[in-house]
Amino acid sequence: MANNQAPQGNHDPAGSTQMFRAFVDEAPQGRQAAATGGGPRIGLILGVVVAVAVVAAVAWLALA
Repeated sequence: MANNQAPQGNHDPAGSTQMFRAFVDEAPQGRQAAATGGGPRIGLILGVVVAVAVVAAVAWLALA
């Protein structure tokens, strides 16, 4: 098991240092996957455009 002691030898009972290090080591991979993925982002943009178009159409019909 990993040694979750601080450099001064103080024991970290919650293991927060170990969890932070795991997060820092893992973060670049997550950002890289999100930057190259693009699928969900395109879907979100299209969804917003469709929602705006529907609201505009309903407002046009209501005012006409």
